[in-house]
Amino acid sequence: MREFDLLIIGGGVNGAGIARDAAGRGLKVVLADKGDFGGATSSASSKLVHGGLRYLGYYEFGLVRESLAERARLLRAAPHIAWPLDFVLPWRRGLRPRWLMRLGLAFYDFLGAAELKRSRSVDLRGPPWGAGLAAQYTHGFAYSDGWVDDARLVILTLRAAGVLGAKILPRTEVVAARREGPAWRVKLRDTGSGLHQEIAARAIVNVAGPWAEEVARGIFGLEIDGGLRLVQGSHIVVPRVHDGKHALILQNPDERVIFILPFERDFSMIGTTEMHLDDMSHPPQASVEEIKYLCRTASDYLAKPITPDNVRWSFAGVRPLYDDGSTEAKAISRDYKLLIDGSPPSVPPVLTVFGGKLTTHRRLSEKVVNKLIPWFRRKGGAWTDAAILPGGEIPGADFEMFVVGLEKSYPWLPSDHLHALARRHGSLLPALIGEAKAIAGMGQHFGAGLYERELAWFVEKEWAQTAEDVLWRRSKAGLHLSKKQRDAVAEWMAGALK
Repeated sequence: MREFDLLIIGGGVNGAGIARDAAGRGLKVVLADKGDFGGATSSASSKLVHGGLRYLGYYEFGLVRESLAERARLLRAAPHIAWPLDFVLPWRRGLRPRWLMRLGLAFYDFLGAAELKRSRSVDLRGPPWGAGLAAQYTHGFAYSDGWVDDARLVILTLRAAGVLGAKILPRTEVVAARREGPAWRVKLRDTGSGLHQEIAARAIVNVAGPWAEEVARGIFGLEIDGGLRLVQGSHIVVPRVHDGKHALILQNPDERVIFILPFERDFSMIGTTEMHLDDMSHPPQASVEEIKYLCRTASDYLAKPITPDNVRWSFAGVRPLYDDGSTEAKAISRDYKLLIDGSPPSVPPVLTVFGGKLTTHRRLSEKVVNKLIPWFRRKGGAWTDAAILPGGEIPGADFEMFVVGLEKSYPWLPSDHLHALARRHGSLLPALIGEAKAIAGMGQHFGAGLYERELAWFVEKEWAQTAEDVLWRRSKAGLHLSKKQRDAVAEWMAGALK
């Protein structure tokens, strides 16, 4: 039976971050997820790394400040998958007064947002800021935050953990666990083959996201005060609704905000909703009502309205928020709660993570490992503050100049395809291309810059096992491919995994 210092249950962004941090401190780590890594909430976010401007309305100043500090760290650590993004906030008559919006943005600057650009008033009566907006919106504000490819953030963080020695187990479910002396004895099941194995771990972290409470009660028999509130957030993707590289943030009479984000060059992503769920018995999907709501809300601001017929793709994720007693989903804190059962050094712990947000995953991971250090002789200190993620070794974090260099090295690769590959892999791209000297060396082209060589990389280096893994998480190529092309990817994947 293999022995580990730490077992992590859940391969979303928080689980990946904890594995990376712990392995870097010298702990022997194993991580298991019953599905694909980042296959649930962590690949279905709004893909923003931000302070949370709207959280100011709930007086969560500490969370905003922490989030803005983490935003800066992630932009430095992974400039290929995370970058600054300008936002335009149109003023809408009858909602928040202009002076209050300006004051809120000034406070956001004060807390740290101005590290990118200071907020400012903008004229919406023409380009660039008024692009796509209806004529009645003449005044607004601009500020800057960040964008991140959430699914790739998970994969690259897990790659970093693997390089540091962590054992990474996809599609592996924890089915039973019991304390036995100074360690946990844990039974795992491979969800594909059905085979079981047992391991020992001196500590366990339950970071199963929407299933964290179910795991805490069902596997560990814990009584949980408070627990989780499951809140579904849905997004739709439509053909681009405005020119320019900036995003829109729209305030609405129901006091929610909706983002319209530039997405995959030719599209706009619109979200999100907040709908209470009772359980996770069915995979989340955007409801007809949510799609109509997003179309209607966006159309209130757009010069050219959109309808559900314009939707090319929709997806939904479930936010596992700690139940703080708020009656409305939009008011529930996005902060996190760490609950620990066990006592050092003789009673092995299980630590359960409730809540959290994409932006603060690194800081959450650091706090989790700090709490567990008393159970281990090895007491390596926190180290991820300035660490670079795989692919992020880009001089000066200047992605565009990095691409210029790649174009000189690989003039035979179409420019738009090279740019997409560089966004996904950053400084790892030369390793992916390998010895290829011409386009034929990339293997079969499935469309939209997705080549056989990259599919092999996804399988061999990034734990991909299905077409969905590669078309909608490792890449977003599925949005650009026809059904016939997607079927060809599925056929290739089936053959490769044999």
